Amino acid sequence: METNEDLVEVLNDLIRINNDRIEGYERAINEVEDIDVDLRGIFQKMANESRENINELSAEIRTLGGEIATGTTNSGKIYRVWMDIKATFTGHDRQSALESCEYGEDAAQEAYDDALATDVDLPVNIRQIIANQKAELLESHNLIKKYRDLHQAVNN
Repeated sequence: METNEDLVEVLNDLIRINNDRIEGYERAINEVEDIDVDLRGIFQKMANESRENINELSAEIRTLGGEIATGTTNSGKIYRVWMDIKATFTGHDRQSALESCEYGEDAAQEAYDDALATDVDLPVNIRQIIANQKAELLESHNLIKKYRDLHQAVNN
């Protein structure tokens, strides 16, 4: 039973970072200018990606007989990042939004790395789910980084 509880906690940590990610992207959508339709679309896609991740992780937690986390993270070194991002939006400009989102994506990658490196015995199917989600999130990270780099190049 202890293994299941530990495994549920690992999965719940990932649910929390995805909840943080949704909150961060919803904030970003509200912070960018109306003209930034492209960014709004990307941010919405990424929030939806986290919703899908949460559904997949929740199904595994239910199978394990665990309680599914519903909130965002309020503690822990990795998870404070999205909360901090909410406070960093200074202007309503593309550059600050992209930089903040990239920072949050870095935190999500770190959370998934930690989950994969856990001492908890991860069944093969759950390890694969985590690895697949991490790969999808890395694509999102790289897209945000590409937009940020392009924006910097155009404005320098």
